[in-house]
Amino acid sequence: MKKYAVCGLSNRALKMFIPPLVEKFAKQSEIVGLLDSDEYRLELCKEKFPVLAQTPTYLPNQIDQMIEETRPDCIIVVSRDNTHIDYILKALEHDVDVITEKPMVTTAKDAKRVIEAEQNSKGKVTVAFNYRYSPYHRKIKELVLEGKIGRVTSVDLNWYIDTYHGASYFKRWNRKRELSGGLSIHKSTHHFDLVNWWIDQYPEEVFAHGALQYYGPNGELNPDPTTDNRYCGTCHVKDKCDYYLRWNPREFSEAIEDDHLNMGDKKENKYTDYRPDACIFDSEINIEDTYTASVKYNKGALLSYSINFSTPFEGYRLAINGTKGRIETQEFHAPSRVPFEVPEQTIDYYPLFGSKEIIHVVQTAGGHGGGDPVLIHDLYQGIDPRRQYEILAGAEAGAYSIALGEAVWKSVEEKKPISIEELLKSYQGQL
Repeated sequence: MKKYAVCGLSNRALKMFIPPLVEKFAKQSEIVGLLDSDEYRLELCKEKFPVLAQTPTYLPNQIDQMIEETRPDCIIVVSRDNTHIDYILKALEHDVDVITEKPMVTTAKDAKRVIEAEQNSKGKVTVAFNYRYSPYHRKIKELVLEGKIGRVTSVDLNWYIDTYHGASYFKRWNRKRELSGGLSIHKSTHHFDLVNWWIDQYPEEVFAHGALQYYGPNGELNPDPTTDNRYCGTCHVKDKCDYYLRWNPREFSEAIEDDHLNMGDKKENKYTDYRPDACIFDSEINIEDTYTASVKYNKGALLSYSINFSTPFEGYRLAINGTKGRIETQEFHAPSRVPFEVPEQTIDYYPLFGSKEIIHVVQTAGGHGGGDPVLIHDLYQGIDPRRQYEILAGAEAGAYSIALGEAVWKSVEEKKPISIEELLKSYQGQL
């Protein structure tokens, strides 16, 4: 019986990490401790999972007490991004393993602290990069490993976040860089880790541009630039707000499933001192919503990356070029939110000399494109022995994704290239 303690009862914890432990894997697993800053979340968790009714609960300043009293084998960190560092370091201090939601931490400095703490601990850190586990993303990894495109020379990755999902980041705590690291860390670390993993190279230098184009007080669609600190639920101009009306039409109510933002009068919307409907045009927003970046890798590959958090549809376009060919794919995510028909996603392979191949990928059920259940099985039941390549991410992968994300916004701020080595210069580990 493996014992787990959960730090942070977020939506991701309640929907993704806790259910398998108390249901599918209950015979091999036990949750021995729950920790959160909001006692109401603790109550809600026990109401949602009656099997946890007698599980001890703790507040953040009781992390040492929780570890000493419950003796977990592993701590699952699913709290707000800027708090990850505290729980990870405490677990490693007690020689306890860690599973942490991405981003591992919010700064390169803290990433170094995790690396150093892990080197001095019997505990190990695993970062739950579920994007690696999408059937399409695993197939791309396999194609690269098979040598289908030869040595990777360049990657083009353009990511699109729609007006529903994109706006959600600006309604919540993510809008403050000190809490999330900004979206080049909170969100783009997913994408940077994917590229790093696909091509098996690590980033060396970044030059980027970025801006706040859509949200904040200067957003062109702000229905009332004279009033700050509004909330959608009580806003006097919501009937003039295009972002609100797109997803909250007056004529009818759309049922939209998304783990980033709860709509309607749900219990999860009544957390203490937390509202997920802050105005996307508030002046306190201090992050960007648009980035372009050029990244140089250690083995010669070049990445051209962009992300936009206010687009008409959600998904990405990817191309990976190599000395023997090219891979292309395009995904339309959340088709229920796309106002037009979308094609089936395929992977197109173009050999340097020869005919195009269209690859139809076998689908798997579950969240995040079928990747979540496969990740959860690897985390809780051990890595699939049939897989011939590494897929679970450790602290080093987490650190490089964080450093690349931080380098992006620092390049935006400082208007110059940023060296990844400089951000991680105190890390002495070997790749």
